[in-house]
Amino acid sequence: MKRKPLILTICVAFYSILVLNAILVKNVQAEGAYTVEWVNHAVEVLSNGYVLINDTIKVGGMPPANFLIGFPYRYGAYILKCMAFPQVNLTREYQVTAGVPLEGRMGFYGVRIALDPPPQNGVFSVYFILSQNLLRQSAANTSLFTLEFPAYPSLTVKALSCNASLVLPSNAKYVSGTVSSFNYATGLELQAFHYEEANVTFALTTKEIQLFTVEEFKREISISALGEITVSDSYYVKNQSPTTISSIQVVLLPNASDPTVEDEFGRKGAKPQLVDAKTNRYNVTLTFAGQPLSMKSGESSRFIVKYKLPSGFLSKSGQNGELIPLQMFQNIKYYIKDAYITFIFPEGAKVANLNCTSSSTDVVYEVVREIFQEKIVIRKQGVLLLDTLTVSPAYTYNLVWLSFRPTLWAWAIATFACALIASWMKVKAPAKAVTVTVPTVAVKVTPETLRSFVNAYEEKRKILSEIKSLEAAVSKGRIQRRRYKVQRKTLETRLATIERNLSELRLKLRSAGGRYADLMRQLEVAETEINEVEADIRSIESRHRRGELTLEAYRRLLAEYQRRKEKAETTVDGILLRLREESR
Repeated sequence: MKRKPLILTICVAFYSILVLNAILVKNVQAEGAYTVEWVNHAVEVLSNGYVLINDTIKVGGMPPANFLIGFPYRYGAYILKCMAFPQVNLTREYQVTAGVPLEGRMGFYGVRIALDPPPQNGVFSVYFILSQNLLRQSAANTSLFTLEFPAYPSLTVKALSCNASLVLPSNAKYVSGTVSSFNYATGLELQAFHYEEANVTFALTTKEIQLFTVEEFKREISISALGEITVSDSYYVKNQSPTTISSIQVVLLPNASDPTVEDEFGRKGAKPQLVDAKTNRYNVTLTFAGQPLSMKSGESSRFIVKYKLPSGFLSKSGQNGELIPLQMFQNIKYYIKDAYITFIFPEGAKVANLNCTSSSTDVVYEVVREIFQEKIVIRKQGVLLLDTLTVSPAYTYNLVWLSFRPTLWAWAIATFACALIASWMKVKAPAKAVTVTVPTVAVKVTPETLRSFVNAYEEKRKILSEIKSLEAAVSKGRIQRRRYKVQRKTLETRLATIERNLSELRLKLRSAGGRYADLMRQLEVAETEINEVEADIRSIESRHRRGELTLEAYRRLLAEYQRRKEKAETTVDGILLRLREESR
């Protein structure tokens, strides 16, 4: 009698397990209704050392609404930007959410891509831009580079076929690494949640890869009243390599002509040399006024490339003018942190329309209205060759404005002539004794004065650096406070003496007038900027310690202040360099 309930219980449990298994299998089949037929994983090193990873994926079956892809977790700290596109339309960007879990698996940095609308034929591309810190250049042998990179993408499902390769300059030579060659995988079956870190060392004797950062890029496109188009590209770059950089390759707009280069003080440099006519890539040698301006490791520099565009880029009809669509960052093989594009129209012109299309949503633009002129300013952060920023502004212009400046000059000359004639026609008053004041002759500046000023200023900067190092040492307990006070007192005494000498030399240079007085004014402005920025940095550090600033806001403000400080220090270095050259 007791066996019947036992058999009944076993039957109920058995059929319950079958039903639950069928439900789970059905759910798994519903969730896994797609497969990854193949994936092409290409790791490319850009010309300034940043790493661009392109994963092109072919999905079979019904593509998921949200596709997950990732890398080993350590690479997440190096990812600067992630973009995804349908392969047939690179102007339409998918929504990407970075830093998500990879289905709860530990050790992965995941990215979720909303495939809306679903990609045609199931093919889409995912791009990652990674920091140049993954690429190291040997200080002992500067032709050797070592790259760290994720060997394969990490997917949540198995990929039936995977091709993986490194994209490097054609003359790069494989030396060693965890992968066997630059094309290290063909038709490999890639398991789900594959985790593999890789590195490779290669040799490159040319300058197709240089470790530098483009901190700021400003492009000004000016249109004259007669339709002439001139472009000015300003670069603010910083050397991140262990070797000296004496030239940099840049990309100009298509059909550029008559390019010239100069530094921030207006000194002319060597004419840029065309490297690749197809991509309009030029080599800029950092030599100005016959003096080489080579950037040592950690140093920064600013230079400007000016050129012209053909009049065919501008279509005019009556009082209307419109530029043909210009793609701003076409063929650029380097990463830019901040980019500014400014369109300057003739005096009296009014902005009628701005057609601006971009694959990214972080493009900001505005119309700046001045008294007689209007400008369009466009800003974008994190620029690379995938950013299809195409701009086509339109404006209205009355040709009467051509005579505006000449008319003003004519009125001024006529008024001045009438005043002279009126004074000549007056009855002359009795002559009075006239006291003649002899103008003061400007003080002559000798090379010794310039040399003394530069040496004293550099000595001042050295002492200030020693004081900062001393403060850091006492805060970390490396020296005793009594010894700190004695050394600081000695440095402050030396600093006071040098400050007195600098004040006298500044006064001599100001008294000389002309460019020396202007250089002293620029130096004072730069020094004030440095002092203000250092005070601001101390302020945000204390606010961050008190919890008033989030880590993200603190890093953003710190980066902005560091950029301002580096710009001001570059100005000071340029002034000292100019004075030292004139003292020779």
